[in-house]
Amino acid sequence: MLTLILAESSLEIIPSELQNHPSVTSYCKRFRKKSNEVLLDNSWHFGAMKGIENEIKRGRPDITHLALLAICSSPLYQEKKIRVFIHTINNQVITLGDQVRLPKSYHRFQGVIEKLFKEKKTVLSDSQLMELEDMTFEELLNKINPEKIIGFSTEGSDSTFEKSAKTITDNSCIVIGGFQKGHFSDHIKNKFNQIEKLSPNSLETHVILSRLIYEYEKTIFM
Repeated sequence: MLTLILAESSLEIIPSELQNHPSVTSYCKRFRKKSNEVLLDNSWHFGAMKGIENEIKRGRPDITHLALLAICSSPLYQEKKIRVFIHTINNQVITLGDQVRLPKSYHRFQGVIEKLFKEKKTVLSDSQLMELEDMTFEELLNKINPEKIIGFSTEGSDSTFEKSAKTITDNSCIVIGGFQKGHFSDHIKNKFNQIEKLSPNSLETHVILSRLIYEYEKTIFM
């Protein structure tokens, strides 16, 4: 079965050193939330985030939301022909169960993920499951044990969606960044067997996923 990892995803609870920042406390007061149970989001917490480590790769949970909507609405996922993992910037891994239907509203998605970070496991309707574990990217690869690992990045060799899809085998693992800017960290990139550039332009994660999944579906369904 094909495996997909969203690597270094911008998905995390507000770190302890930022929880007393005015932009965080005012947000929590407004929405009646606890600062240690809220997703870091640069739309609200930009002031608190200025100058933090890896700033350009953090505070964008909406990227994961859009990516998962693209994945979960695809025939590939609905036919149970792909496993999905979200590896976060802080080395935690979310395992997406079969037939999960995530909320299309970002605010509802935010609530689901905040609950997941708190409880480590959440059951959606009809026993659809998501689990959260502390796990490095390397540990996740050891768990999956794929035949080959293909990363997609603007640092890779020139390719196309159609050409790349034809090289993906059933036991491949494809890796796409779940962050807004920058490149994969070296310890991630060093695990790739190959790294490919799908467009001369930098495309958003959900666009890459939609087009790559479609091209791969053509190779197995048509």
